[in-house]
Amino acid sequence: MRSRSRTVALCILGASAFALAGCREEQVDAQAFPDLASCKAASNAQGLIPAGECEAAFAEAQQLHVEAAPRYDSQAVCEEEHGAGNCGSEQQVANTGSGSIFMPLIAGYLIGNMLGGRGGMVGSQPLYRTSDGKFTNAGGTAAYSSNTGKAKLGSSLFQRPASTIGKAPMTKATLSSRGGFGSTGSSRGMFGG
Repeated sequence: MRSRSRTVALCILGASAFALAGCREEQVDAQAFPDLASCKAASNAQGLIPAGECEAAFAEAQQLHVEAAPRYDSQAVCEEEHGAGNCGSEQQVANTGSGSIFMPLIAGYLIGNMLGGRGGMVGSQPLYRTSDGKFTNAGGTAAYSSNTGKAKLGSSLFQRPASTIGKAPMTKATLSSRGGFGSTGSSRGMFGG
């Protein structure tokens, strides 16, 4: 009788471990570029990313930037989060809205591809500088040491963040209460050459 209960317990443990392993987030090959020209140069030199995919990813990141970039009530507050000279008015940066809301400038973009190239591009995200010299995505959910390089990242990093169009811009008070832009997120990865 003991032998059977021990076997059942081992089967349950084995099934639990298998179920947990099955819940792991799918990893995708990701590559960050400071601009479209860098992606095209890598495409020509290494042949890893088709040039057309560079253009599609850049266009997707630009659109996501317009829709979901963090918005601030003043240039000073934006520059506290993204560094001096890294912000502009919504009108200048996204060609929309008014001159009284401020957004960070795009400092690069991130392309995600399925592992081994199967399935093509998963998505693209704009990257923004942070005040500490790192880079973050539109949702502020990940921090990267560079805006160039390759890494394996969870596919959830390529989900569209909520739109910030028409929402109240962040103020110094709202940023203080939450610890800064993206402080509820986590540091997800570092890019290396």
